Amino acid sequence: MVTLALFCTLTGVISSVLGFTTPQLSRRILHEHRRSAPTGWSLYRRADPDSILPLSIALVQSNIENLEGYLLDVSDPDSPNYGKHWTPAHVKETFRPSEESVDTVHSWLAADGVHPERIQLSPDGAYIRVNVSVAEAERLLATEYYVYQHGETGAEHVSCQHGYHLPEHVSQHVDLVTPTVHFGAITASTTASRGLHAKRSLTRRAGLRRPSGALKTAVKETSDKCDEQITLSCIRELYDFNYDLVAADRNTIGVVEVGTQNYNEDDLDEFFKRYAPDQVGSRPTLISVDGGYENTSTTDGDLIGESNLDFELVMGLLGHKQQVFLYQDGGDDFFEDLLSALDTRCCKEYDGQNCWDMPRSNVISISYGGAEDGPPADMIRKCNEMGKLSLTGITVVYASGDNGMSFAGTCLAANGTEVEGEGNFLPDFPGSCQYLTAVGSTQVNPGSTTSDPESATSGFASGGGFSNVFSRPCFQERAVQNYLKQHTPSQYGPHVFNRTGRAYPDIAANGANIVTVGSGEIQLSGGTSASAPIVAAMLTAVNDARIAAGKSPIGWINPALYSHMFANVWNDITDGSNPACGKDGFPATSGWDPVTGLGTPNFPRLLSRFLALP
Repeated sequence: MVTLALFCTLTGVISSVLGFTTPQLSRRILHEHRRSAPTGWSLYRRADPDSILPLSIALVQSNIENLEGYLLDVSDPDSPNYGKHWTPAHVKETFRPSEESVDTVHSWLAADGVHPERIQLSPDGAYIRVNVSVAEAERLLATEYYVYQHGETGAEHVSCQHGYHLPEHVSQHVDLVTPTVHFGAITASTTASRGLHAKRSLTRRAGLRRPSGALKTAVKETSDKCDEQITLSCIRELYDFNYDLVAADRNTIGVVEVGTQNYNEDDLDEFFKRYAPDQVGSRPTLISVDGGYENTSTTDGDLIGESNLDFELVMGLLGHKQQVFLYQDGGDDFFEDLLSALDTRCCKEYDGQNCWDMPRSNVISISYGGAEDGPPADMIRKCNEMGKLSLTGITVVYASGDNGMSFAGTCLAANGTEVEGEGNFLPDFPGSCQYLTAVGSTQVNPGSTTSDPESATSGFASGGGFSNVFSRPCFQERAVQNYLKQHTPSQYGPHVFNRTGRAYPDIAANGANIVTVGSGEIQLSGGTSASAPIVAAMLTAVNDARIAAGKSPIGWINPALYSHMFANVWNDITDGSNPACGKDGFPATSGWDPVTGLGTPNFPRLLSRFLALP
């Protein structure tokens, strides 16, 4: 069953169109399409014509073409406006769709038989919503709806078979319409520390994926050797991360978890008792998103591994002074739900609580994601929404994935369809969005110490590559072009990956042999799901120091990371690669590379550079 989102009743500008003369509708043109269903899904049956669909029409936003420029103005270290982030209200008004767009879509719906009282507008005017039957949707969009079924789980998803159409004069005012051709997919980037070469991926309802618990290795004894087991002390030694919070009451960090993924409170206390005694009894603060809930007593290893890893690292590294938010999502699309919760563009009712007014975090850590495997409009829209959040001073840190240049082992055939095993590279989303900071993984090599250079992880392939959807931002150009000219494997033809795409990851941190507690026992876990919260904790400490100095949070950090000012901040990673899709992968080398990005952070240098900025 699809959960309906309740929008504010259409008033104001919508009511002004009620007296309009019905326009002559233009010819219908194909607006979006997809070649085939994602891997694992197959056509099952025609959709019931009487079933109700919550049709959501995303309107083209005003000034969206200027988003990157607005962001660079407050995020480029050389800009006189660095750190002068916008208020949410300023963002809302700047990007609000035009009255012409609202009127055009409303008039089309009314002319095509939808009563005006059924049409609703989101609070920021960015979406028009109307509940329609499948039969009505097929008429409005000149398409056919089918039920798709997932072969592994039997989950069902309603979608158009190939594409949908809009009147030509309406199409120019619309980014996309849902539900139509989009399948959501998420996985968690948590892997075993040894012998694993494929990210785990399990099906989630409505076409999304969710994790099945961190793959892990139980250990009988703990070790103080950081080449064998990475504890909080090892992380501090690796990156010289020793910082006492001084403005924790004015600072925030949040971690996203999805579905039934929950931490176990007894595991947290056992971990803290061993490695962070001042944290025993501490818990993250629940922020329920779209019905998300806590079940902190569960001992199911398939449900606690990811969340345990996140909070044991973030809370263990930051200490008891820092409040940590848990954004627990209960919906079908965590990315959409999180955006809705934080940017007030729609209102999802669940027991009347936390309706588009969620507490915001200066830093948000995300270890769940999908692939660039569908029509691009939805990904572009979501990436832009993340950019709008960044404009308000939020930093989003994202785990780049554990399967190299593939998504959970899935690659692309020459015709663009998904294939398992050999093929062209399939980028990760949202890691390919430039408005997030994508984090790859490193390891301490056997026999080495924390003073020795790390390498890219060998037990799994650190996620990285080049987007097929997003072009490369200007601040990346010099670093990435240097890599492409000097280090790209010669056997990779022009269709294997997009040489002009946004390159990721941006930076890296340790993600192998991470000591956690799960189901009451010491375990080794890892993945970029460990790397992301480690980086998020360090950036939260940076914000703490800036706030204490009377400065703003760091917000979108990518332009700064690639700037000359931060050139000596990184521990360069020059060993390892990220094989996938039947290929050896990209090699890690001096400077930026699509395995470990710019490298791992030297925290004192990172802190000093950000403190030097206004």
